[in-house]
Amino acid sequence: MTPLSTRPGPCRALVAAAALSVVLAVAACGTDSDTPATEELTPSTTAVTLPVSDVTTTLVDPGAEPRAVIASGPSQDQQSATLTTESTIVQQIDAAAPQDFSTPALTMPMTATSSETEGADTLDIAMTLGAATTPDATLQASLSPTEGSSARLTTTASGAVTALTIDPSPDARDIARSAVEQALSQAVYRAVPFPAEPVGVGASWTVTQEVVSGISLKQTTTVTLKALDNGVATVDVAVEQSPEDPVWQLPDNQGTLNIESFVMTGQGELRIDPSKPLPLGGTVTVGGDQIYRDANSQTTLKQTTGNTVTWS
Repeated sequence: MTPLSTRPGPCRALVAAAALSVVLAVAACGTDSDTPATEELTPSTTAVTLPVSDVTTTLVDPGAEPRAVIASGPSQDQQSATLTTESTIVQQIDAAAPQDFSTPALTMPMTATSSETEGADTLDIAMTLGAATTPDATLQASLSPTEGSSARLTTTASGAVTALTIDPSPDARDIARSAVEQALSQAVYRAVPFPAEPVGVGASWTVTQEVVSGISLKQTTTVTLKALDNGVATVDVAVEQSPEDPVWQLPDNQGTLNIESFVMTGQGELRIDPSKPLPLGGTVTVGGDQIYRDANSQTTLKQTTGNTVTWS
């Protein structure tokens, strides 16, 4: 395998960084700011459905009485919500200067309704995106056509997301489409399903799921029911990710890296009304440090990564 330090250009380095960002990482080679705001990109009108890894929910403690099953139901009443996401990726190869491949914060207002999926025991959440904003001037110049785009979540009654569909406006450019896709994907993997059993205040359960973003990661989310007021659940969330294999198979047959250490943890709080399509509010932040080594050259790649998902 060619030592990492001899690989040309930041694009190859970003392959490493992007693969580790939690939940459908940063776009391929190059950041959003690499694309001039005036560049004409081919619009896409084809809806894309992204499958979501299966979720296993295990009750640990049912909590105090009274207890009840918390399940989502259809809601034709339109809900307004705002999703804000942000990702950070800083990496260093050996003693070289650290490189920052972070993506700017993206704030997306949206409206949503939910309905029962015909012929299936799932809910269909239909979302219409509003005017998204970001502090990055180049990305902001490309976001206007995304207003009015639609997206759709398929969920179980427990709140587990099984699929994400994104249908961009015809004039949406790739740079904006990618940013929207990343934001929604991050939110999907921070969704909190409830157990099938009755629970009360103080209840806790675990949610396990595979996250594939270059490396296959096992994500374990421990959820604690902090309060249940008038049907609104406030939950504490603790997230831990660990690689399922000690070796990272680099994309495009570029070789392998040994995973020397991998720390990715996080926490937060969400307020969830099961009668509403989307969370009412809250923030979950996940981050950590990783070290990879090329067994042939002893070249070391160090990374600090993180992401934040906020609903309001």
